[in-house]
Amino acid sequence: MKTLRIVLAGLMFAATVATVTHVAADDRGNGRDNKLRTSLKGFNEVPIVSTGATGKFRAEIVETATGTAIEYELSFSGLGGVVAQSHIHLAQKDVNGGIVLWLCQGTARAPAQVAATTPECPQAGTVTGTLTAASVVPVATQQIALTELDEVIAAIRAGNAYVNVHSAPSPGGEIRGQLDDDHSDHR
Repeated sequence: MKTLRIVLAGLMFAATVATVTHVAADDRGNGRDNKLRTSLKGFNEVPIVSTGATGKFRAEIVETATGTAIEYELSFSGLGGVVAQSHIHLAQKDVNGGIVLWLCQGTARAPAQVAATTPECPQAGTVTGTLTAASVVPVATQQIALTELDEVIAAIRAGNAYVNVHSAPSPGGEIRGQLDDDHSDHR
């Protein structure tokens, strides 16, 4: 009887370890957080913009049959004028950087190489999409080449990327948010 209890306790322990390990791997994807988010505000822009507009960006880095992709949802409202465009830029907080991924296009149109796969921006509301290696816009000054989505994801995971929405009165960007993983403080 005592031996049976020891064996059962050992089996329960092994099952618990296997379950916890499996859940941790699913949640973190090889030890990395694959969920991203940020809140967009005018005071995050460089230079700051005094606006009542706000936004939210959520994304998940996923593996597909054709490679890595970023599935995203961008919502915003209250912009001071017509929406021009929205993208992901590479740069640390309080610095402006190059556009590497288009999220939506409005009065400003996406480059020909990504125009067909870039959705239209709503004046207010939500836009969704999937970004792949083919979505990357090269930024020569930052040494990002065509299709280098893995390099872009590395910069995002390092906290060196931001989302912004540009409008007619704020062509440099009306609202902005630094990307970080889903478990950290959102500036």
